[in-house]
Amino acid sequence: MLPEPIEQYSPRACDCNFCIAREIAYLSDPRGSLDIDSTEPIEIQRQGSNQAGFLTCAACHTVIAVSVKLEGKLIGALNSSLLSNHQQLQSATQVSPKLLSPKDKLERWQSVWLNMTINESSGTHG
Repeated sequence: MLPEPIEQYSPRACDCNFCIAREIAYLSDPRGSLDIDSTEPIEIQRQGSNQAGFLTCAACHTVIAVSVKLEGKLIGALNSSLLSNHQQLQSATQVSPKLLSPKDKLERWQSVWLNMTINESSGTHG
């Protein structure tokens, strides 16, 4: 759930090889929340600094979101192309987290990512 109309958001396109290859731009708002309910198992892939986990559908291998657990709380950003109305988003803004230190990445993510919950009906999250 986002607090503003979708047209007011510009997703962030990460310039790492993993995200570029998948053409992913992430959407988040620290005032929003994301609840992922999945009937399929979710896999977690690690890339770059291995701090964030890329939540991937085990069946189709689509990246659903990126997340990290901070201070006992799961936060993250959604793969914006999964939204049915993603065409209404503003153009993506290029970002380069690989230029940030691990500490700076966590601070940045904490300032822009949204609260997340993951509920799987089958399989395990791990």
